[in-house]
Amino acid sequence: MASAARLDLDGNAIKPMTICMIGAGGFIGSHLCEKLMAETMHKVLAVDVYNDKIRHLLEPATHPWSDRIQFHRINIKHDSRLEGLIKMADLTVNLAAICTPADYNTRPLDTIYSNFIDALPVVKYCSENNKRLIHFSTCEVYGKTIRSFLPKDSPLRQDPAYYLLKEDASPCIFGSIEKQRWSYACAKQLIERLIYAEGAENGLEFTIVRPFNWIGPRMDFIPGIDGPSGGVPRVLACFSNNLLRHEPLKLVDGGQSQRTFVYIKDAIEAVLLMIDNPGRANGHIFNVGNPNNEATVRQLAEMMTEVYAKVSGEPSLEVPTVDVSSKEFYGEGYDDSDKRIPDMTIINKQLGWNPKTSLWDLLESTLTYQHRTYAEAIKQAIAKPVAS
Repeated sequence: MASAARLDLDGNAIKPMTICMIGAGGFIGSHLCEKLMAETMHKVLAVDVYNDKIRHLLEPATHPWSDRIQFHRINIKHDSRLEGLIKMADLTVNLAAICTPADYNTRPLDTIYSNFIDALPVVKYCSENNKRLIHFSTCEVYGKTIRSFLPKDSPLRQDPAYYLLKEDASPCIFGSIEKQRWSYACAKQLIERLIYAEGAENGLEFTIVRPFNWIGPRMDFIPGIDGPSGGVPRVLACFSNNLLRHEPLKLVDGGQSQRTFVYIKDAIEAVLLMIDNPGRANGHIFNVGNPNNEATVRQLAEMMTEVYAKVSGEPSLEVPTVDVSSKEFYGEGYDDSDKRIPDMTIINKQLGWNPKTSLWDLLESTLTYQHRTYAEAIKQAIAKPVAS
């Protein structure tokens, strides 16, 4: 149990605060709630439609932190109680979003409304009531790198100046309008600009977080088990689902896109630093990722296949991967960025944060959880006869 004598980065005592956390029941929210309950004296007003991933924090009522977390079942699209909760809090953390790539093409309107329109009242209430805001954006706001527009044989493609993503310098380059894959990134960029403008014109105290592929237990969903049967989760959960079902991993357009991955527990350390150090975090946009954990999607599939064989004790498939086109997998209008490497200068300077966990270790932790949680349910689902 945390004591009250915690110090910030400047040696000052951290006073307990009340945090309105919107999207507390999701992947990131559940880990952040755990961290706050275990290591701080902060109080959380947990706002979400579902609480499955934080139920272990809410029940039983005899937990030592039970008086510091309250769950409010609210859909922020149309609930007048939201402003009251923001007024009660010292800080609002907004995690709510549609953030699954398969939805960007098939549900572009919902994606835009969720990530821009639904976020507008949150920003407005924080600004009007002089409440601090930590808003979660995405690394997708950067879009494509300058590198991707250079000739394939250009030596400049290897120059970090053309692909390293910097919060205060890199352009945001999206595809054409008919490429609806960019609906998410565009909505997220616009809400970032609005928050920044509220800070400049009306004095809103804000921090914007740009996550770069946060990975760990409880991320995303497994189709047909704890999510829709026809749903398509993000890449790591997609691959986990294939591994659990002993199916080949599908590589979209050959799996050549490059990504970096950071362990959720490392990333939550960064968020706690932002919460506890407003003087260092306010007014900043922070990349939160691990540039040392870079892999192509194909390399990720190969490593996950190897790690899963280790944690499950099951042999790998003879043909572990298959190539599919982006049109076949995501539908019309899909487009992608080639490479996403975060520059870490600002977060290191302001908060002294650096990630620690290697790609192998974070995959081992995640796949151990996935196997322990879902393997038996999937076996039963596969064995269950289909109704005629």
